Amino acid sequence: MKKILIIRFSSIGDIVLTTPVVRCLKKQLNAEIHYLTKTSFKGILQNNPYVDCVYAIDKEVDSSLIQRLRGQDFDFVVDLHHNLRSLRLKRILKRPSASFSKLNIQKWLLVNFKINRMPDIHIVDRYLKTVEHLGVENDYKGLDYFIPETSNVDLQQLPKKQSEGYVALVIGGQHATKMMPVKKLIEICQKLQEPVVLLGGPEDADRGEEIFKVVGDKVFNACGKFKLDQSASLVQQARWVITHDTGLMHIAAAYKKQIISVWGNTVPELGMYPYMSNPKSKIVEVKDLSCRPCSKIGYSKCPKEHFKCMEHDVNEVLGIKY
Repeated sequence: MKKILIIRFSSIGDIVLTTPVVRCLKKQLNAEIHYLTKTSFKGILQNNPYVDCVYAIDKEVDSSLIQRLRGQDFDFVVDLHHNLRSLRLKRILKRPSASFSKLNIQKWLLVNFKINRMPDIHIVDRYLKTVEHLGVENDYKGLDYFIPETSNVDLQQLPKKQSEGYVALVIGGQHATKMMPVKKLIEICQKLQEPVVLLGGPEDADRGEEIFKVVGDKVFNACGKFKLDQSASLVQQARWVITHDTGLMHIAAAYKKQIISVWGNTVPELGMYPYMSNPKSKIVEVKDLSCRPCSKIGYSKCPKEHFKCMEHDVNEVLGIKY
């Protein structure tokens, strides 16, 4: 049996996107899988049956953790984060390793000069290329997300309208330029023929309340009311999902949900669109904007101050027949 350490510090979506690597290493090599991440994301991995041990840091890898990792005498280290912190750790551990290629030059060309030299390959397949020399192949089973039984949400806890079925609308996002304005979200809710559950973190609760006040009880504002695993349960039980480019989008893909992913300042060409989701899924973006993409991640506000990348036609967003 090989003992393998996987490194990916953040964030929710990025860690979910590494789960095919975890599963394939475990099942195809009969490997013992250890995973190093940040404390705030540890819970994503603790329920994964293909992970044997999870280590977590707050900011830096301290001497105590280094000693623990050294004591494991890993056969191989898979660095799927590939930054200075992971480079330092690999040098300390002195074990055979492979690092994920982040394609920073290609990303820089796309963001700064709109020259697309990105390979037409999803980031999951790029992650898997990091370990293919070990004899690992893509099993094409998609992403994994495992919810502990205690976190499964009983839909009877929801208001009556939503307890009988709903569309999940993910209104949150790590950066403002990846999120639709409230007025667009309100328009989507008004035009939907079904009840809606709004999903996001505590930081999205006020925006959710704005939407509820206009739309009424057709909408249930779940933002900040549920932990991540519970929100994942609500995604899993939704009829279908409308979402920004965010962690819950990838969790929805893990459950093979029908997804409408709405894109703002980032672009699918960066390789992080929904992976192997329901074939009825759809990507919605405002194309032919000379300023897009303006970042590989996002900003707190539009650098051009017009935010045209989120001026989507709501009819197009809701164009999937359901």
